[in-house]
Amino acid sequence: QVQLVESGGGLVQAGGSLRLSCAASGTFSSNNVMGWYRQAPGKQRELVAGIWSGGRTDYADSVKGRFTISRDNAKNTVYLQMNSLLPEDTAVYYCLLDSPSHRFWGQGTQVTVSS
Repeated sequence: QVQLVESGGGLVQAGGSLRLSCAASGTFSSNNVMGWYRQAPGKQRELVAGIWSGGRTDYADSVKGRFTISRDNAKNTVYLQMNSLLPEDTAVYYCLLDSPSHRFWGQGTQVTVSS
């Protein structure tokens, strides 16, 4: 059983920063992608950023230059550094681990950016 535990969400003013963390535990392939999706009220869940086990990264256009994804393979942990936050970044952020055979989700953490 794989478990993803997220932390770091909260309330911040526009222009501020937050850092999300997601620690994975259990048994899964070391060849995987970890990342973050988000879902705002009334909207579909969307990809924010992903990082492959080899280090390749991918970002949504809306967060490029503001967010940075990183991972510590020894700790099975992925991070999302979010800078220059905007009110439209307000959403529930979900951690993802994509292995060759299965996709696992975290429970979500709320990020609220006030204007």
